This record gives sequence, structure tokens and C-alpha cells, in this order.
Amino acid sequence: MAATWHLIGHLQSNKTARAARLFHSVDSVDDFAIAQRLDRARAEAGITGKLRVLIEVRIAPEETKSGVEIRELSALAERCAELARLQFAGLMCIPPFLETGGQVRPYFRRLRELRDELTGQIGSALPVLSMGMSHDFEVAIEEGATEVRVGTALFGAREVK
Repeated sequence: MAATWHLIGHLQSNKTARAARLFHSVDSVDDFAIAQRLDRARAEAGITGKLRVLIEVRIAPEETKSGVEIRELSALAERCAELARLQFAGLMCIPPFLETGGQVRPYFRRLRELRDELTGQIGSALPVLSMGMSHDFEVAIEEGATEVRVGTALFGAREVK
């Protein structure tokens, strides 16, 4: 069985053409210019299948986090849904690192609520909620996550150099 490759993390505009060819999903679109570049790169490469994209939402006001601001999400979602070579499938977030699931739950709940609002607004199903990591994925699942990121649980903590 072949691997399915997801790009998670900030995508620089000069890397979009390569990402559009290499990945099956870009899980961190936060800007319409990036979405347009991905769409155009798929066309220029002659790739007929759609590239799945998730919009990354800055769910908390942390300067170190990327993502579209909540107030700009609706406009970005509507525009991404119109791009012919992209499949806008849902939302992703990375909430603040908090000690307990109870502390992080409101962020996961808010992303689910935003997804539900968008579904009605754009008239299309958004089946993917990518939220939760090794330390809080149980709460994320309780709040509706369909995808979690558990790299630390699988591979251990990163070495700090």
C-alpha cells in the first residue's frame, strides 16, 4: 500500500509548485495566494486529480502560530472552495500547549463550530477536522477530530540542539 503524504506546517509561496506535485494533502493553507498557487501548479504540472487542502485556523491569539484569523476564515473558505484543482475538505488548528484536556477543549470545540458554520455557508460538506496531538488527542476526538497528529507518541520527543 502506498503512503499518503500530508504537508503540515507553514508553506512558503516559493515552495507551492513543489508541494502541489509531491503531496496528496496540504493541511495548512492560511492564505488565498497560496491556494491559488497550489491550484495553478497542479494545472501546469498536468495533474488531473484534486489536491486535498485544509485551512489552518489561528484558533488562539498566539504570535508563534500560523493560520488564518477567525474573522477572515469565511472569505478564505469561500474562495478556496471555488478553485477547480483543490478539494477544500475541512479545517486544522494547533491550539496553545496547555497541561490538561479540559483547558484545551474550548479551542477544539470552537474549531468544530467554525467548521459547522462554514458547511452551511458554502453548501458543501467539510468532513475533516484535524486537531489534537499526542498529549491532547483524546479530547480532540471527543470534540469531533477526524485526524490527529501523534508523532511524539510514536517517535518520542524531539531532541533540542
